[in-house]
This record gives sequence, C-alpha cells and structure tokens, in this order.
Amino acid sequence: MSELIRTLLIYALPVIFAITLHEAAHGYAAKYFGDSTAYNQGRVSLNPLVHIDPVGTIIIPVVLYVASIATGGGFIFGYAKPVPVNFSKLKNPKRDMAWVALAGPGANFIMAFFWMLLGVILNSANIAEPFFIKMADAGVLTNLVMLAFNLFPIPPLDGGRILISLLPNKLAYKFAQVEPYGFFIVMGMVMIHWLQFWLVPVIVLSNFLLEQLMTPFSMLLGFLAL
Repeated sequence: MSELIRTLLIYALPVIFAITLHEAAHGYAAKYFGDSTAYNQGRVSLNPLVHIDPVGTIIIPVVLYVASIATGGGFIFGYAKPVPVNFSKLKNPKRDMAWVALAGPGANFIMAFFWMLLGVILNSANIAEPFFIKMADAGVLTNLVMLAFNLFPIPPLDGGRILISLLPNKLAYKFAQVEPYGFFIVMGMVMIHWLQFWLVPVIVLSNFLLEQLMTPFSMLLGFLAL
C-alpha cells in the first residue's frame, strides 16, 4: 500500500499538468481559429478541476494500476472531459481542425521538454533525492504516452482529427464516419496489445527529439557546474 501511495504522489502532478494543459491548449487553439465555445464554457483554463473527469481521470486509472500490480503488467488508461469544439465556427474548418487537434499533443511535447529539463537541472545540481528525480521521469513518460496515444490516427482522437483534415473531402467524410466506433476500436487494440506497435515507436521518436533539443541545455549546465 505504501508503494502505491508513493507512486500516486510521484505521478499526481505530472498527470494533472498533462491533462490540464492538453485540454486547455485545444480550447485556446479553437478560440484562436474562431470558435469560442470552450472559452465561453470556461475550458480555456489552467484550473485542473474544470478538465478532470472523476471517473475517467481518477477512478479508472487507479483501478487499472492496482490491477496491473496484481497481474504483473497492463496498460494504464484514463481520460479528461473533452473540450467542446464547434468545428463549423472555425475560420477554415477543415484546415484549422488539424491545428486545434495538434495543440493538445503539442502541449504535451512542450511539457515533456520541461520535465526533462528539470531532470537535467537536478542532475547538474547533484540533487539525488529519488522522489523528485522519479517525478521528473514520470513527467516525461506521462506526457509522451499521452502525446502518442492521442496522435493515434483514428477519430475522435487527435490523430484522427488531423488525418480527416489532411484527407481529400470524400475520403475525409467516409473516414469521419468511423468516429462513433473509434473508442471501441482503440480499446480493442489495447486489450490485444496491438496499440503498443504505435505507442512505442512514437514515444521513442519523441524522446529522441527531446534529447536533441536538450543537448545545448545539458552542455550549458555542465559548463556552469565546472
């Protein structure tokens, strides 16, 4: 039980920030491109309470985590309240749909960068407190998993929205009809462990890009530590 509580404390802030900024980024992008639906409902906010779904954000992930301990592994899944977007109000609905969808994973990538930077700073300052180091690592992992999961190219996930935006109109219309079944398709892929063939490469590539971006900061901090 103590290990469970420690793990929850380590992941609490990374998960809250990852969800909050992901959803707020969608709302901000929608407002920027012409749809103020989310803004009018108070969803362009850094207050996590307006984005957290009690069941999807708290209960389901905790239950799945406990189950994964009992079974020796598993996929931890959760979700927040989706930000309402009226795509018809966007200045250029088909094009801007992609930018609104990309804003969420983009926010996760930026957050992963800052969590990784925190880890580098802690290491450069010789701060060996395991709790904070593990929290920084958890921040990177949480955001990269959220980025990769949401970029899976099936609606209503962000990747599906982006693909609809890029496809020719006729194909986009047909592909959009998959949306009512998208959640069940993704959950089926999770259960048979197929989704990892998407998640792992995207996470590895994203982490590689982060490490490249981090190189000059690591060199600078190493120089200052001399």
